[in-house]
Amino acid sequence: MKKKFLIPLFFLLLFSRQMVVGQDRNTIELGHFISVHSTILNEERSILVSLPDSYNDPSKTDQLYPIIILLDGYVHFKTTLAIVHFLGSRTNRNYLMPETIVVAIENVDRERDFTITKLQTKRANTMGGGKKFLDFIETELIPYVDNHYRAAPHRTLIGHSLGGLLTVNAYLDPNSLFDAYLAIDPSIWWDETTMESKLASMTLTSINKKLYWATANQGETNYEKNKKRHDRFVAMMGERWDDKLQVKHDYFEKENHRSVPLPALYEGLKYLNETHE
Repeated sequence: MKKKFLIPLFFLLLFSRQMVVGQDRNTIELGHFISVHSTILNEERSILVSLPDSYNDPSKTDQLYPIIILLDGYVHFKTTLAIVHFLGSRTNRNYLMPETIVVAIENVDRERDFTITKLQTKRANTMGGGKKFLDFIETELIPYVDNHYRAAPHRTLIGHSLGGLLTVNAYLDPNSLFDAYLAIDPSIWWDETTMESKLASMTLTSINKKLYWATANQGETNYEKNKKRHDRFVAMMGERWDDKLQVKHDYFEKENHRSVPLPALYEGLKYLNETHE
C-alpha cells in the first residue's frame, strides 16, 4: 500500500521563526559551536549544540534532557531543530517527543568516519574508520555532553546516506550506547556482507532498541542497489526476530535521496518517541 507523507513546508518556516525569539529580540540564535578534542581521532571536532527552550528556565534547573547525536551535522542541523521544536516544544504543545538537546557533528572526512570497511579503489582512500568514529562519539563526545549539559541517559543517533550506514551498523552492535536509531536512506550497499554477518549474530540487546529506517525512491536504475537491498535487509531482521523487533521501515515513493531527510526526520522522531500505555 502506498503511503502519503505530507509535511507542510510552512511549519518549518513558522517554527524556525519561533525558535529564534529569545531573550534578545535583536539576535537570531539556534545554537552554539563547541570544539571537542578527540584523542581517538587525533583531531579537533567542531560540534553544533542546540538547547531546548526551557533549558534556562529557572524553574527547570533540575530537568534532564535526552540527546540526539546528528551526523552530517551542519547539513541537517536547522531542519532537525525545526522538527524537534515542532514535535516537542511547550510552545507548540504537540508533546510528540520530549524537549531534546541536539548535538550535531560537523564533517571532516565522511568516507573515513561513516564506513566500517574499506573498499578497494584505484585511488588512495581513507575508508574504514567508522568504528573509531563511533568510539569517539561514545567515549569522548557523549561524556563531554554529559559533563557540560543536563543530559538524560537517553540517546538517539541520526544519519543519512553513509551516515545512515553508520547508524545501522551502530544499531547492530550490542555494545552501542544509543537507545534509538534513525537511518535515512542508508548506503548499505557499501558493506552489505559485513552487515549481514552482524545481523546473524544480533542479540536481544539490539532488538530491544528502536530503529526507524527510511528508504527513498532512487529510480529504476538504482532499484537493485537501494530499495531492493533495504527491503531484503529489513525482511531478514523480521524473519529472525518476528514481533520482538522494534523496527519501522517506510518507503517514500515521492522523495529522492536528497529530499527524503525532511519527511524521514518527522516520521522517524514520532515513531522513536511513541510510548505505549
